[in-house]
Amino acid sequence: MAYNIDLSGRVAFITGASGGLGAQFARTLAAAGAGVVLASRRLEKIKELRAEIEGDGGDAHVIELDVTDNDSIKSAVAHAETEMGSIDILVNNSGVSTTQRIQDVGEDEYDFVFNTNVRGAFFVAQEVGKRMLARSRGAAPGSFTGGRIINIASMAGLKVLPQIGVYCMSKAAVVQMTKAMALEWGRFGINVNAICPGYIDTEINHHHWQTEQGQKLIQMLPRKRVGRPQDLDGLLLMLASDQSHFINGAVIAADDGFGV
Repeated sequence: MAYNIDLSGRVAFITGASGGLGAQFARTLAAAGAGVVLASRRLEKIKELRAEIEGDGGDAHVIELDVTDNDSIKSAVAHAETEMGSIDILVNNSGVSTTQRIQDVGEDEYDFVFNTNVRGAFFVAQEVGKRMLARSRGAAPGSFTGGRIINIASMAGLKVLPQIGVYCMSKAAVVQMTKAMALEWGRFGINVNAICPGYIDTEINHHHWQTEQGQKLIQMLPRKRVGRPQDLDGLLLMLASDQSHFINGAVIAADDGFGV
């Protein structure tokens, strides 16, 4: 049996869409037919991405979003639904990190990571989730309701790594957040799952893999390679689609076996 994932008519809201995984998630969902809302603080970057997606025949809209500001979250989600219609798919992707040993982490560094990775992710999902819940409760019998929320955690949320302890803690919180939301919202047709990527080569870290330290790390990986953003395409599409109707509360590692 062949499967063809067609997201035509669906609206996907992607946070942190200005580069790296977020930009690739947006391209992938748009190529599958979804209208995509590109949300980020870096407006120029997402405008460039919008032009790229539209040039390939896709439908993309740009919205400024600061996930550390609740007013910004509420405004962005409301604007997205005004422009595009109800949000069917949320890719909760915004994230930041610092590199420090535990004893050197100050309050500013701690808040920087947790305000984006945990607090921001929670309130984005909550705002979108409340709207999905309202549609589900008020829908006519037999009509399609619910939605798909895909939280981007990290294999660092499952396996502690040195010098990024606070990041690991924050992503572990995203894993538990995913399960809590899945438990409460699943009965309304809202499936909440998490992807935990391993080491992925993006424009932000590309230079690192060329350094001596980066090469040493690659040699420690199970298959001595880092992934590409495109390596997550299949998993993302499946979780965004109707084919994932029986998958809820799953925390899926896409790390080439690093966490085994």
